[in-house]
Amino acid sequence: MVDLPSGTVTLVFSDVEGSTLLLSRLGPAYIDALDGQRSVLRSAWAKYGGIELGTEGDSFFVVFASARDAVCATVEAQRELHAYPWPQGEQVRVRMGVHTGSPQVHDGGYVGLDVHRAARIAGAAHGGQIVVSLSTAELVSTCMPPGTALKPKGSHRLKDLPEPVQLLQVAIDGLPEEFPPLKTLGAVSTLPCPATPLVGRDHEVEELTALLSSPDVQLLTLTGPGGSGKTRLAVEVAQRLVEAVPDGVYFTALAGVSTEDALWSSLAETLNVRPEARNPPGVINHVSRRSALFVLDNLEQLPSAHDVVTEILAAAPRTVVIATSRRPLHVIGEHEYPVPPLPLPDGTDVDVVAASPAVQMFVYHARLVRPSFTVTRDNAADVAALCRHLDGLPLAIELAAARSKLLTPSAILNRLGTVLDLGAGGSPRPSRQQTLRNTIRWSYDLLSGEEQTLFRRLGVFSGGADLHAVAAVAGGDRNSSGRDCLDLVAELVDASLVTVGETAEGEPRVDMLETIRTFALEQLACTGELDAIAKRHAEHFVAVAEGWQSLMSAGRFFEARDRFEVETDNVREALDWALRRHEGTAPSAEAVGIGLSLCRVLVHLWDVSGYHSEGRSYLAQAIELASGRSDSPEMAGCLNWMSIFSRNMGDLEDAYPWAEASVSMWRRLNDGGAVALALETLARLELYRGQPTAARAAYEEALRQARQSDDKAALEHVLVQFALMEHSEGNYQHSLELDAEALAVARERNDDTTALMTQHNTACTLRQLGRAEEAKRTMDESIPAILGLDNLNLTMALAEDYAAVLADIGDFHGAGRLLGAADAMRARLTAPRDRRQELGIAGTVAKARGALGAAEWEAVYQAGMTVTVEEALSVASGVSASTRSVA
Repeated sequence: MVDLPSGTVTLVFSDVEGSTLLLSRLGPAYIDALDGQRSVLRSAWAKYGGIELGTEGDSFFVVFASARDAVCATVEAQRELHAYPWPQGEQVRVRMGVHTGSPQVHDGGYVGLDVHRAARIAGAAHGGQIVVSLSTAELVSTCMPPGTALKPKGSHRLKDLPEPVQLLQVAIDGLPEEFPPLKTLGAVSTLPCPATPLVGRDHEVEELTALLSSPDVQLLTLTGPGGSGKTRLAVEVAQRLVEAVPDGVYFTALAGVSTEDALWSSLAETLNVRPEARNPPGVINHVSRRSALFVLDNLEQLPSAHDVVTEILAAAPRTVVIATSRRPLHVIGEHEYPVPPLPLPDGTDVDVVAASPAVQMFVYHARLVRPSFTVTRDNAADVAALCRHLDGLPLAIELAAARSKLLTPSAILNRLGTVLDLGAGGSPRPSRQQTLRNTIRWSYDLLSGEEQTLFRRLGVFSGGADLHAVAAVAGGDRNSSGRDCLDLVAELVDASLVTVGETAEGEPRVDMLETIRTFALEQLACTGELDAIAKRHAEHFVAVAEGWQSLMSAGRFFEARDRFEVETDNVREALDWALRRHEGTAPSAEAVGIGLSLCRVLVHLWDVSGYHSEGRSYLAQAIELASGRSDSPEMAGCLNWMSIFSRNMGDLEDAYPWAEASVSMWRRLNDGGAVALALETLARLELYRGQPTAARAAYEEALRQARQSDDKAALEHVLVQFALMEHSEGNYQHSLELDAEALAVARERNDDTTALMTQHNTACTLRQLGRAEEAKRTMDESIPAILGLDNLNLTMALAEDYAAVLADIGDFHGAGRLLGAADAMRARLTAPRDRRQELGIAGTVAKARGALGAAEWEAVYQAGMTVTVEEALSVASGVSASTRSVA
C-alpha cells in the first residue's frame, strides 16, 4: 500500500488513440508496441513522483502531488513516445488529460467529481495531445517546462458534467501542435443555429474576425439599415471565434426589449444566472472574471444600452461584445463597422451576374421555392436589375426571391413598384421584418420629431445632396429648436437611414438607399409636405444651375460639366416634378414656370455634355405645357434651344420651325439682343441645310439687330459665329474682318476667353490664306494666356490647330507630338473632337504622315501621348508656358 497525497492533487488519465486499429495492423508485434508504451510512460511517471492508481490495457490513471510535476511528466512522456522506435514504422499516439482538484481518498483510491472531470478531459484529447483544465493551467502558467506553452481551447461542455470546463493544450516545441477540435459536447455557445448559409460576406467575415482577434478591441458595433444582414453576420463571426474564447460565446436577442431592467434580465437569462441574482450586480459578478464573447442583437431601441455595455466592459476587461444596432452606441473604444449592402453585378453578362454576391443570395433563396432556378442568358439582365432595384439589401433580396415560386425574375421586377410591401410569406420573421416597410418604419419611429422631418424631406433628393442643398431644401441651417442641420444629419447617419460620402472638394454628401428613399417620400406625401418640398428642391437647383452657367461663361467648362454630372439625378427629379402630370392633372403654372427656367439654364450643359435627346425631351414637355401662355423670355429661349438640339441630332426639318418660332417670340418681346442670338441659330441651321446665301442673310440681320440693341454679348457671339461661317465658306478676308471686330468687343467687355478664342480663330484663317508664319506668331502670342485660362476645350483646340500650322511650315515632328498629346488629353477628359474640328485637322495628319512615313509618324505620335499638351506646346513653340499642367 502507498500513502496517497490528499488535499489538492493533480490527476492524469492517458490511453492510446486507435488501439484496436493499431492491433489489426501490427498483429503479434502489437505486444512489443504495448510494452514500449508502458515502459516510456512508467519511466516518466516515476521520474516526477507519479503514483499509478490504475492500469488497464493501454490506459493509465496516475496522481501527482504537484501540478507542475504532472505537466512535466506528460511533456517528457510525449517527447519520448515521439522518438521511440515503434515496430513496423508505426507511430503510437497517446492522448493525455490533466486536472487539478480535491478528490477524496477512499479505499486506496480517489472518488469525487474531479476524477470524472479528469477522465472526460482525457477523452476529449487526440493522440499526441495533452489537454489540461484551467485549475491546472493556473498553477503551472509561470513554471512551464522549457520549450512548452499553454494554448487556450475555450470552454467546453463535457458529458455528465453540469458546468462547462475551460480547457487548454500544452504545446511542445518540435512536436505536432495542430489537432482537430476537441471531442467534447461542444464549446460553450448560445448562438442560434442559422437557417441558411451566409452568402456573399467572405470579406466581411475575414475582416471582422481579424479585428476581434486584436487585444485592443473590446466592443464592435455592426451598424446598418434594417435588412442589411447585421445579425447574420454577427452570428457567423462569433461562430468563428467559439474555440478561441475561453469562457464561451453568448447570444442575446433584444429586439423585444425596451428598458434597462429588461436588458439586464435578458443577459442574466442568457448566462443562466441564478434567479435570485438576475440583477445588475449579479450579472456583473457573473461576468467580471470571465473571458467571454457576447453578441447583443438589436440595441437601437434601448436608450440606456450605452450605459449597460459600458458597465459590463469596465467590470470584465477580458470580455468582448459584438453589438448589432442601426446606430452606434458611442461608447469609448467602440469600433463601428457599417455593414454594406451586398455587392451588385457590374454588367449583364451571365458570368458577371452569377458571380455577384447579391445575385448569389437571390439564387439561393429562389431555389428554396423553385429548385431548378438558375441564372441564364435570358434572365441575367432581369436578375441583375432586380438586385440593383433592391439596393443589394439581403432582406429585400430574400423576400423578393421567395416570389420565384410563381413569378419569373422579369415578372418580379415588374411588380417592384410596391417594393416596400414585399412580404415574408410563411417565414417566421419578427413583425418588424415582415415587409421592408415595417423594417424601415422600425428605425423611423425611433427618431425624434425633428429627425423625422429632416428624414422625410431628404427623400426629395435623388442621387444625394451636399450640405448646402440639405439646408436650403430641408429647412434652413437651424430648425425651430436651434439644432444645427448637420447635427440632425449626424443622427440620421447614426440611425443607418442615410449615408455620408465625400464630394470632389472633400465636402460631405448625404445619400439614401433607394428603398429607404421610397419610404421617406411616402411619409412626406402622408404629411402633405411633398409638393412644397419638391418645389423648394426644384427652385434650389434652378439657382445651382445658374451657377454652372456662370462657370461656363467664364470658360470653366469641365468644372461646370463635372458638377452637373454629380447632380444629374437631382436635376431630373426637379424637372419631373415641374413638368409631369400628377394623376392626369397638369402641373401648376408656377411649376411649369420653374421647369422652363430650369430648362433654360441647363441647355448649354445639355448641349456640351451630349444630352441632346434628353434635353430635347424635357424642352418638348415644357413647351407643350406652356403653350397658350403669354410670351416669356424662358419660353422663347426654350424654343431656340429646341431648334439647336433638333439640329444637333440631325433633324434639320424639325429644327427649322422651332428656330422661326423663337425669332418671332423674341421680336414680340422686343429684345434686340435675343433676336440676334435667335437669328444666329437660324443662320447656322440654314448653313447646315446647304443654304449659305440664306445663312449669310440671317447673319447680316442678326448683326444689325445686335448693333441696334447695344447688346455687346450678343454682338460678340454673332460676330464670332459669322466669322466661322465665312471661314468655312472660304471667305477668309471677311472672316478676318469679323474676327477683328469681335476681338475689339471682347476686349471692351473684358471677356478674356472670347478674346483669346477669336485671336486663335484669326490665326487659323491666316493659315488658310497661306500666311503660316504669321499664323504661328499669332498663336505663339496667345499660348501662355490660353493655358492660364484653364479652358481645357480651348487648350485642346489650340494644340490641334497649332499642329496644322507646324505641318504647313514643315515641322512634322512637332505636329505629330502635339496631336498625340491632344488626343491623350481628350481621352483623359472624355472630350471627343467635334466634326468641324476633325475636318480641320484631317489634312494635317495626312500631310505629316505622308512626309514622315507611317512608322516614324506613329513613333512621334505615340511619344506625344506620353507628355502633357502644355509641355508639347512649349517645346514646339519655344514659348515659356505656364508652369501648371493643364492635363
